[in-house]
Amino acid sequence: MIALLQAKAAGLWTRSHIRNNVVAGIVVGVVALPLAMAFAIASGARPEQGLYTSIIAGVLTSLFGGTRVQISGPTGAFIAVLSIITAQHGIAGLQIATLMAGVILVAFGFARLGAVIKYIPNPVIVGFTAGIGVIIFVGQWKDFFGLSPEPSGLHFHEKLWSLIVALPSISLATTGLALLSLAILTVGARYLKRIPAPLAALLVATVVQALLHFKGVATIGSAFGGIPRTLPSFSFPPVTVTEVVSLVGPAFTIALLGAIESLLSAVVADGMTGTRHDSNQELIGQGIANIVAPLFGGFAATGAIARTATNIRSGATGPLGGIVHSGVLILVILLLAPLASTIPLCCLSAVLFIVAWNMSEMPHVVRLIRTAPKADVVVLLLTFFLTVFVDLVVAVNVGVIVAALLFMRRMADAVHVEQQMDTTPGPVAGSALARPASGVVIYSIDGPLFFGAAEKLERTLAHIQRPATTLILRMGNVPFMDATGINAIEEIITDFKRHSATVLLVELRPNVRYKLGRSGVIAEVGEENVIDTLEHALEFTKQAKAQTAATKAAATEPAQP
Repeated sequence: MIALLQAKAAGLWTRSHIRNNVVAGIVVGVVALPLAMAFAIASGARPEQGLYTSIIAGVLTSLFGGTRVQISGPTGAFIAVLSIITAQHGIAGLQIATLMAGVILVAFGFARLGAVIKYIPNPVIVGFTAGIGVIIFVGQWKDFFGLSPEPSGLHFHEKLWSLIVALPSISLATTGLALLSLAILTVGARYLKRIPAPLAALLVATVVQALLHFKGVATIGSAFGGIPRTLPSFSFPPVTVTEVVSLVGPAFTIALLGAIESLLSAVVADGMTGTRHDSNQELIGQGIANIVAPLFGGFAATGAIARTATNIRSGATGPLGGIVHSGVLILVILLLAPLASTIPLCCLSAVLFIVAWNMSEMPHVVRLIRTAPKADVVVLLLTFFLTVFVDLVVAVNVGVIVAALLFMRRMADAVHVEQQMDTTPGPVAGSALARPASGVVIYSIDGPLFFGAAEKLERTLAHIQRPATTLILRMGNVPFMDATGINAIEEIITDFKRHSATVLLVELRPNVRYKLGRSGVIAEVGEENVIDTLEHALEFTKQAKAQTAATKAAATEPAQP
């Protein structure tokens, strides 16, 4: 229980800290109440399952996670993925996929892959979160406007078209109540300081509907029969081997998205508290939560950025806040569950409208499109459209691959292979040397010699005018080489040997020299042709030329009688 131990070591179990964490837990528990139900309904589950998920994930990630103040539960990022899994495999399939995703997350943590997630480029993250925001927004039209019939199709464009066709069936009472909730959420975020805006909207919409009894307004009671006033019992979802195989892909999707969302939330928490999270332990904690949650009626959970930020702003300094947050939700189920039957679904849709807007970060997206490099804009838009119209995992994979390819192209363009006419020795101060002897050519390589730049080296050196008797390669600015770069050097050496010319490797860094030695290139070029400085290399060529001239002179001199 690393979070508890860290909190104890930091002295966070004093009376003042305990009081602050209890208050923060109560506040964030109230905030989580409408969000948990809204996310559950949008994911195809029952509202109480969202509460169960928040309760279990809140406790387990507080105990076993790598972030002291993380609040976990259902999040908006999961809606686009979970709703499709529920539609295809049912709620039992969703729970099995969640359990499998939990095992994957624990494996990620033990494999120490927590740091790898940070290598996902920002345009990819912005693109898929904006795409998820659009999916959530459109997916809530039905309950927000009271449309009928149900939207059909699994793909976004199919759902969008069915919703557009259903717009003539709009319910004025439902839409009016939804707009009232939306107005409270928008205004309340600015002016309500003591009451969370989602709770205020929920209370007002529920009271209005209870007093006026608008016809055609769907509520939790009419749609789900209310919320049971009991806590869930242990139940292992039915599973078959065939179903497990078919759910491997969705499970990896949940695990990948959960890892990204949780670690982003942990980074935000670090920035607000000045602490440093343990990314691998956080993945383990989230994995444990996702293993246990479906066994007690829940589904996928991850770190929630908004609830974590609320927890911190309310005074939380340790894991007690997350535990108290779960306790508040337990009390709500046990004491107030019957009152939830009159909560209008359109109010929860209004809450999700705000969530979708915040997730999309449209001002940030617009700023990136206007100011970011064109390659990053392409990656962002590609990820966005793939998220909306194809699939989240496809979007992330393609976005990362394209971003990596564009980065490698930029790296290759940054590598310079140039002929050097100035023979001043490297960074060490010294007088200029005499110009190299006839037939000696000096080329300098500046940058990593990897597969993206190897072809540039070969193309450049292919234009060396013959007869070049010696090629000096200055490699002091080559920080590393890969197998393709080593192969390029080897081919150059072989080509020059074929023309009875010499290659000198100069100013090699220790790591580059080790790789060339291990691959046999130094043995191929000759140990004597690996020289530490350009000055010594030029002196070596002069001596070699003088020796060659002396040998030729001796060969042509007539024999003495």
